[in-house]
Amino acid sequence: MERTLSEYDAVTGECMALFTKKAHDYGTAWRVLRVPSLTDQILIKAQRIRTLQTVGESKVGEGVRPELIGIINYAAMALVQLELGVVDAPDLDAATASAKVQAALRQARDLMLRKNHDYGEAWRSMRVSSLVDLILMKLLRIKQIEDNAGTTLVSEGIDANFLDIINYGVFAMIRLDEGA
Repeated sequence: MERTLSEYDAVTGECMALFTKKAHDYGTAWRVLRVPSLTDQILIKAQRIRTLQTVGESKVGEGVRPELIGIINYAAMALVQLELGVVDAPDLDAATASAKVQAALRQARDLMLRKNHDYGEAWRSMRVSSLVDLILMKLLRIKQIEDNAGTTLVSEGIDANFLDIINYGVFAMIRLDEGA
């Protein structure tokens, strides 16, 4: 488990480093995005990964890894939006936004620890393509919940699905680093 925590923290550290730099460059313009817009952004990135995996080449020069970082960061931003609500103009400074996104990543990490205990690190034997498929499935679930005005009868809510997406994204990056 110590290895997993080290790898997990390295991946989320890389994601946070990029988020912080983009917050410096762009501010917190993303605060105006409604959660379904963030869902769609993540969907675009996951579909692009699937296309890259199927076709085997990129014509824009970016590969799977940057898209996974985007997925993780957008999912964390969606959790912030669920917590704070959507605004009409950016209302957070870069440091506060970074702290909120970092808190969302810590929440995902805590969930990963609990699930990893019960599942015995089964994700380590999964293919990156399967992890991407799980992200796509979670996104389709989120879209259905959004279409149902956020209500569910027996299922976890939108936030739980975004937490799982973060964890699947981190697992996929770790598996990529392993050469999977």
